[in-house]
Amino acid sequence: MQTDHLKGLILTIVGVLVLTPDTLLIRLAAADHWTLVFWRGSLMATVLFVAIIWNERSNTRIAFLKIGRIGILIGICYGLGSVFFVSAVTYSGVANTLIIIASAPMFAAILARLILSEVVPLRTMLAIVATFIGIGIVVSGKMSGTNLTGSFLALGTALVMAMAFVLVRLVKSVNMIPATMIGGIFGAVAAYFYGTSSPFDISGDQIVWILLMGAVVLPISFGLVTLGPRYLPAPEVGLILLLETVLGPFWVWLVLDEGVNAQVLTGGAIVVFALLVHSVRGLQVGLDRRKDNHG
Repeated sequence: MQTDHLKGLILTIVGVLVLTPDTLLIRLAAADHWTLVFWRGSLMATVLFVAIIWNERSNTRIAFLKIGRIGILIGICYGLGSVFFVSAVTYSGVANTLIIIASAPMFAAILARLILSEVVPLRTMLAIVATFIGIGIVVSGKMSGTNLTGSFLALGTALVMAMAFVLVRLVKSVNMIPATMIGGIFGAVAAYFYGTSSPFDISGDQIVWILLMGAVVLPISFGLVTLGPRYLPAPEVGLILLLETVLGPFWVWLVLDEGVNAQVLTGGAIVVFALLVHSVRGLQVGLDRRKDNHG
C-alpha cells in the first residue's frame, strides 16, 4: 500500500537524519576505535531494551521469542557490521571505506532478488548508480593507498548491512527492534574480548559524547532504520542510508570548522537529488497504482 511506502520513507529518512551527527560525535569523543564499539553497542542495547520493556510490558518475552532465528541472524549482521566498519577504517581509512560501503544498495538489490524474488525497479537501479557516482566524487580527493584487508572488511560491512535489511524485509510482519538490541550486544562483546585497549579507560569529556552517541543517536536511528525495511524494499533503505555519508561532513564543518570543499558539495548534491527524485517517483508510482485499483 502507498501509505506503507510513505511510512517506510518517513521512518528511514528520520532515522538516517538522526544518525548524521555520528561522525562528529566520534571525532569529539576521540577514543580508541574498540572503546567506541564497546560503548556504542552496550549503550544502544541498554536503551533499546528499556524501550522494548516499556512498549511491550508483559509481552516482552514474547517480543524476543518472535524474532526467531532470522532475528538472531539480523542481530549478528548488525554486530558484524559495527566490528567490520571500525576495523576497515583502522586498516584502510575513512575515505576508502566509505566508497566501498556505498556498494551496499547494490548488494541489497541482488540479495532481494535472490532471497525475496523482488524485482528491483529501474528507478532504483539508476538511483544506485547516481549515488555511487556522487559518493565517489565526495571521497575522490581523499583517497589514499588502499589496504587489501581494510577493503575486504569494508566490503563485508556493505554485505552484512544489506543482508540485515533484506532479512528484516523477509519477516516484515515481525518487529525486529529486539534483533537490533542483540546486534549491539554482539558488537560490545566482540570489542571487549578482542579490542586492543580497556573500554573503561575514558575521561569526563569523552563520557559526555559517548553517552550522546550510544544512548541517544544510535538507538533512535537504528531503531527507526530497522523498521524501514518492513515497509520499503531493502535497496531503497540502503540508498537512503547513504545520506549519512554525505551529510555527516556538514556537522563536522559546522562544529569543528573543518572546510567543506567543492567535491563534497557537488557529490552530496548529486546523492541528495538522486534520492529525492527516486522517493518522489516511488510515491507517484504508488499513487498511480492506487488510482488504477480503484478505477
